[in-house]
Amino acid sequence: MTGEPRHDGPPGTTETTGTTETAGAAGTAGTARPGRTPRTVGIVWALLILNTLGSAGAKTVVPLPRSLIQMVTMGALVAAFTLALAVNLRLRIRPSAFMLLLTLLLVPSVISSLQLESGLGALFRCARLGLFVGTLWLLTRWWGDGPAFVRHHIRMYFAVLGSVVAGAAVSPGAAMPELYGGRLVGALWPLTPPQIGQYAAVITGLTVLLVLGRRTDRLSAVVIIVPSLVLLALTHTRTATLGLLIGLTLAIGSLVLTSAAARRLFTWAVLGAVVAAVGFASALREWFLRGQSQENFTSLTGRAKVWDALLSQDRSTLKELFGVGLGDKSFGGLPIDNSWLAVYHEQGLTGLTLVAAAIAVLGGVALLRPPSLPRACAIFLISYCAIASYTEAGLGDASPYLLHLTVAAALLTVPADAPHPAPATPRRQIPRWSRDRRYS
Repeated sequence: MTGEPRHDGPPGTTETTGTTETAGAAGTAGTARPGRTPRTVGIVWALLILNTLGSAGAKTVVPLPRSLIQMVTMGALVAAFTLALAVNLRLRIRPSAFMLLLTLLLVPSVISSLQLESGLGALFRCARLGLFVGTLWLLTRWWGDGPAFVRHHIRMYFAVLGSVVAGAAVSPGAAMPELYGGRLVGALWPLTPPQIGQYAAVITGLTVLLVLGRRTDRLSAVVIIVPSLVLLALTHTRTATLGLLIGLTLAIGSLVLTSAAARRLFTWAVLGAVVAAVGFASALREWFLRGQSQENFTSLTGRAKVWDALLSQDRSTLKELFGVGLGDKSFGGLPIDNSWLAVYHEQGLTGLTLVAAAIAVLGGVALLRPPSLPRACAIFLISYCAIASYTEAGLGDASPYLLHLTVAAALLTVPADAPHPAPATPRRQIPRWSRDRRYS
């Protein structure tokens, strides 16, 4: 759905979404062909996404016990690790500063969780994070084929959004309950409006960039983009909307100097934004306010009060450095809804430094790469996660945000079999007297 084979390369080769493979190359199940990612990797990625869907959310049409949901999500993570290990039995991994920082994040997580201030669940969450990071390490072997991870990312999240649409068709009342102010939720699987908005925004942005780079046909793009934008609008998720707009602006801007299509799209987008700002200012303001008062909007729906209380709490030196242990990203029974404060609360200043360093590494590498479609997709994902981190938690634990950043890392990885320029062959200098004698 997100890639069409192209045959404009050398004879005997088939190019698909940026990877070139020899036609008819021998390969066995579970073994990567040259330049191609095995299908098992796509299954592993789908299982990782299933694990990060969460177990808390809106009431579903058929009540699902939280224990059952947790069993499914944890079973998906165990299955993902097992499959990743099976397809990479020789434990071939690629060095990655980003993955190294994620691995080091386990240190403050374990140290703080051993205090058991957050209960035994903190140690369980540490084990989950360790298994999650271990699975990502096993997949680094195929990071050179970054576009393949983009396809897996789009397909799985599009399937998740399909379940949201199915739930709305089965029970519109359950899909847009008054408890959430009439915003769209998951009626078959407990998904909150911010989750749905995040998934819709991410796959919309990636698909737009694939169309811009001519890596997918327009019909497939319309099938993905139009329903995703409708769902995003129904969720009334401001963070996801801003993340999509700003992330796409930065990503397309990175292609402006090298792509005529990017320049055209950027120009039309600016004109459209100006027209929308002038002609629909009141409607846009009403949509962003979501019926809230100006005071409630300014305090970010009460988030600021939780943040102030968290920052004003007295902490010992140990808690200041390593936090209180992995928890449910809440403080005083209320959600923190800020990745940086959640990391500070649970993993301390040490965890905060590691997470900031991981994002800084990805951003720095993206800036150093030459303009290209993979770089633009990576910039979009990094930008989106940075913007969403202000009102959403998840950067310090197994979450969709870590998966978004992992896709960005895969896109920024140079393929191991990338051709290197052949060294220039020194010209043999022939003495003038020899040339004169030769042609005399």
